Amino acid sequence: MQKYNRVFVVVMDSLGVGEMMDSAEYGDAGVNTLEHISQSVDTFEIPNLRKLGIANLCSLKQVKPVEKPLSYFAKLNERSCGKDTMTGHWEMMGLEGKKPFQTFTDTGFPPELIRELEERTGHKVIGNKSASGTEILEELAEEEIATGHMIVYTSADSVLQICGNEETFGLDELYRCCEIARDITMKDEWKVGRVIARPYVGKKRGEFKRTSNRHDYALKPFGKTALDALKEGGLDVISIGKIKDIFDGEGITRALKSQSSVHGMEQTIEVAKEEFHGLCFVNLVDFDALWGHRRNPQGYAQEIEKFDRNLGVLLELLKEDDLLIITADHGNDPTYTGTDHTREKVPFLAYSPSMQGSGVLPETDTFAVIGATVADNFGAAMPEGTIGYSLLEELV
Repeated sequence: MQKYNRVFVVVMDSLGVGEMMDSAEYGDAGVNTLEHISQSVDTFEIPNLRKLGIANLCSLKQVKPVEKPLSYFAKLNERSCGKDTMTGHWEMMGLEGKKPFQTFTDTGFPPELIRELEERTGHKVIGNKSASGTEILEELAEEEIATGHMIVYTSADSVLQICGNEETFGLDELYRCCEIARDITMKDEWKVGRVIARPYVGKKRGEFKRTSNRHDYALKPFGKTALDALKEGGLDVISIGKIKDIFDGEGITRALKSQSSVHGMEQTIEVAKEEFHGLCFVNLVDFDALWGHRRNPQGYAQEIEKFDRNLGVLLELLKEDDLLIITADHGNDPTYTGTDHTREKVPFLAYSPSMQGSGVLPETDTFAVIGATVADNFGAAMPEGTIGYSLLEELV
């Protein structure tokens, strides 16, 4: 029997809550994104997350645990190999990744890949290294504008990113080149999780700004997920933020593109005012992209505070037969070395106005309890080959 008419799954991208048993194998001993953010700032105003139980999951300097939180809460461990966005999201919806995606952080992309990309796009490649998106624009955008060359770079993630000035390079040309790059990087030895178009505007150093016309060219999931089960069951599957890109549109019935994490929560609030039957799946990327990778705990804390204010609005809109799940897809401890994601447990906060109880649930061995719980609620059978188990009976 269906308990909830609408389910909202909100991913606070990279908000880890502590190291896993194997974190040291990934070079991530001692990480804890949320706890270390709290230790890095003087004030941390998150009243709505607090009443749901976020401070019951790990020790926060300014935020005390609550005796009777509103939600059921737990820590989720990742079963898949890796610590990237796609692996985390795909596992949430039932897919276990047994092989991490290729990364080229230390060396840049191989000469053979670059040569083929240049031949097929007609643009000389500049950059070809791991870099911050804003820093590489300051370094190379003037050259790109003057010459028509193409800035290609990567990061600690499994990505190939191409910058293009919207006025001189052109959006259509940028997207064309990214489609070629996606085709090239389908080879096993070059297979990255995403090719990302990174358009920008501006004419000289100090003026360059990336725009919201970013587009991700992701791999399709290697199997059917909970999203496919819901869609095939005639349910709404509304994506907000980069969810559509992460799943390459598979299992999505309606997609909303966000300009920022604040905008993503505003969109979620508007969707909550609508009538729909099924899942609203939200990714809020700024925690990760703006603050985690740039190792800025103060900015990260302020982003969480902005989220908390909009969370308060969303909580007021939830109906008796709504379920809200707040989680994350990996960690990105902004106090840690380097710029990479961190291998961490993630939070699971589940709340409905109709719940009679609340409190701690046992740690899980997979993120896939999320997709399994949502599918179970709507009576949709999880596809063959998926992992996870439902927590629905616990949420009473």
